Amino acid sequence: MRLALQVINGLEREGLIRRPAIGGAMALLFHDEPVVTFDLDVFCLLPQSGLLVSLEPVYGSLRARGYQAEAEAVVIGGVPVQFIPAYNELVTEAVEQAEERSFDGVPARVLTVEHLLAIMVQTNRPKDRERLASMAGRVAMDRDRLTAILSRHHLLSAWKALNFAC
Repeated sequence: MRLALQVINGLEREGLIRRPAIGGAMALLFHDEPVVTFDLDVFCLLPQSGLLVSLEPVYGSLRARGYQAEAEAVVIGGVPVQFIPAYNELVTEAVEQAEERSFDGVPARVLTVEHLLAIMVQTNRPKDRERLASMAGRVAMDRDRLTAILSRHHLLSAWKALNFAC
């Protein structure tokens, strides 16, 4: 993952992506017990170039460096990396407020645990509900911050419907 993070940081320096932040299951390495995952989800902001958002400049730069796309990811140093442009207000906020961390000496941003939980509530996939159930009472979090995020993005009732207390 070290090489993947170095390449991602290079894409940011080149201006192809802004504020890349680790999300998804890989982000849980920084907040909770590791879970099985096969890819590195990198949420990011992209430069606006009209009405449509395109990852082609990112993929083109990676191809020029010898990295190939496989399905929805680009394999960098053996790690499938999926670039996910911030697609709504919650994810944009999560990227903007991601925490500065380090992995094996390489700087990285990671979504906060509160934003990870809110995104899982919003996506509401079966695997997200399972992770939420296992994390809700165990992971250290700022409950006031989580409540504020859930309220701001109209997810508090969905959180409560999952029978979790805030």
